[in-house]
Amino acid sequence: MQVHTLFEGTYSVDATKKFVPFDSTIHSFKDRPASLFINVQPFLVALQNDLILFDTGLGFSDDQGELILHKNIRNAGFDPTDVTKVLMSHLHYDHSGGMVHHHDDGKFELSFPDAEYVINRGEWEEAFSSKSSSYHTDIFDFLQRNAQMHFVEENGSLNETIAYELTGAHCPYHQVFLLSEGNEKIFFGGDVLPEPEELVKNFIAKYDFDGRKAMELRKVFGKRAAEENWECLFYHGKSAATGFVDEIEGGFKIR
Repeated sequence: MQVHTLFEGTYSVDATKKFVPFDSTIHSFKDRPASLFINVQPFLVALQNDLILFDTGLGFSDDQGELILHKNIRNAGFDPTDVTKVLMSHLHYDHSGGMVHHHDDGKFELSFPDAEYVINRGEWEEAFSSKSSSYHTDIFDFLQRNAQMHFVEENGSLNETIAYELTGAHCPYHQVFLLSEGNEKIFFGGDVLPEPEELVKNFIAKYDFDGRKAMELRKVFGKRAAEENWECLFYHGKSAATGFVDEIEGGFKIR
C-alpha cells in the first residue's frame, strides 16, 4: 500500500465556522482571535485493486480554478478519475467540501465521477436534519442526484481489504476505516483521531459531540495501533501527517 498526503492548507476557524487560509509567514495569530488553527489533508492510498481517497477536504480551488485536491492527486502521480472509492468519515464541511467541484459560476460537478462514495447512512440523514452550519446540504443534494453512493451502517467490511467501524463521538455517526493488505494495516481515524497530540496528551476536546467518548476511543485505537502496527493517518495533524504508535508507560508516543 502506498500512502500520499494531499495537503490542502492551514486554516483558521472561529465560531462562524468559516475556514480562512492561514500562512504563519504572512499572517499573525493575533489577527485571528478566538480561532482554532488546523491543517486539512485528505489521503490517497493505492491498493492492489483500488485507489482510495479518505475524505475530500474543503474543496478550495487555486487561482486558475483547479481543485487543490485534484492538483495534489496529479502531483502524487495519479489522475482524479483513477479514484475508485471515496471513504467518508463524516460530512462536516472541512471533510466533505471536495466531494464536488464548485465553480465560480455557481455550478457543481462531481470531483470523482467514476468513484463510489461510501457514507454512513445515519450521518447522511443527520446532515439533512441537523441545523448545524457544519453541513452544506447543497453539496449533498447534488451528490444524491449524480454520484454512485454506497451507504453503510454500524460496523462491517466493503471487501476483504476495507473495514469500517461506527464510532460516533466526534459527531453521532462518525466512522473510521482500517485497510489491511498483506502484513500492512492503515488506519484512518477521521476526527476521532485527527492529530497525534490528541492521542499523546489524552484530553477532552470541546469540539466533539461526546468528548469523553472520543478521548476513550483514542486510547482503544492507540492500543490496537501499537499491538497491530497500524500506520495512522492524521487528517488535521500538524506535527505529523502519518505515523506509527508505540504504547509506553502512562500513554503513547508517535514514530
